[in-house]
Amino acid sequence: MTYLAQKRVLDLVVALGLIILFLPVWLIVPILIYFDSGRPIFFTHKRVGLNNKEFHLYKFRSMVIDADNILHKQNKKLLKEFKDNDWKIPNDPRITKLGKILRSLTIDEFPQLLNVLRGEMSMVGPRAYVRRELEEQSERYPETKPYISQILSIKPGITGPWQTSGRNEIPFIQRSKMDADYATNSSLLRDIQILIKTPQAMISKW
Repeated sequence: MTYLAQKRVLDLVVALGLIILFLPVWLIVPILIYFDSGRPIFFTHKRVGLNNKEFHLYKFRSMVIDADNILHKQNKKLLKEFKDNDWKIPNDPRITKLGKILRSLTIDEFPQLLNVLRGEMSMVGPRAYVRRELEEQSERYPETKPYISQILSIKPGITGPWQTSGRNEIPFIQRSKMDADYATNSSLLRDIQILIKTPQAMISKW
């Protein structure tokens, strides 16, 4: 069996196992989101995946409704802070009270398991980037352009090498380099090692 076939089997087994194991989360979280800030329960966002093709990434909604429009069209100061901090906002005011809890526990990312089952993502892989982020960051950091082509040569993952090494605190240049290294040096053993490290990385964020 080839590595890609082994990886797909691993993806299906782990994704289905986690969905079953955390079934109460799938039942309770939508109710909490509804009573906290209404609908929609899920947030979908276009991301760039394998071979530069876009897909809809799923998350439990952790921000106010229309958060993306608020950032890019209504709040220039917030947008500047977002871009100056490598597409991150410390203490983002758009995050709901419940959303802060969901994010701290990484529960908001659970629906990405559906992306894994659909074959759009893997359990382990590079970050699923927004196209605008890739374009603007590659212009800001031209040295990352070779890394991006390598990143887009494989499926993005729910977790990966930099998520288990420093979470979002790692700057874009280092993140893209680590993702590119994974894309060119991935193996089933490395995938399993990253999966084993992921719970510890999640706990260290609390």
